[in-house]
Amino acid sequence: MNIEVNWLGKDNHLEAANEEGGKIRMDGDTIIGGLEGGISPFQLLLAGIGGCSAIDVISILKKQKQDLQSLKVEVDGDKQKTDVGYSEYKSIHMHFILSGDLNPKKVERAINLSVTKYCSVSKALEKGSDISYDFEIKN
Repeated sequence: MNIEVNWLGKDNHLEAANEEGGKIRMDGDTIIGGLEGGISPFQLLLAGIGGCSAIDVISILKKQKQDLQSLKVEVDGDKQKTDVGYSEYKSIHMHFILSGDLNPKKVERAINLSVTKYCSVSKALEKGSDISYDFEIKN
């Protein structure tokens, strides 16, 4: 896996690209000279865990023959400064909002498997962050 990060020549605007040509814009907070014109690298951690878990949940529910119509993951991180000055997420909470003809027990199982076993991003973040989740099914 290879990611290339390029400075776009102004303030803290950056663009990351993967080998397949996928791109995402990043920027720093205004406090460090950014224009907040993109997602900050720290926010990308939250996007990463939400996206990783969503992919797992979609896959698991399909295998369980559940009729998933939509899925949204709202991710909230409690950012705290450490005693050495850098920030970390003390806790991360994911709220899954799903719709379709879904069995709540199968949804619970799918999310639990993702967060505790399959999602590599949650596995990487769990060492320093308490990760929790809940869900609701809308019809």
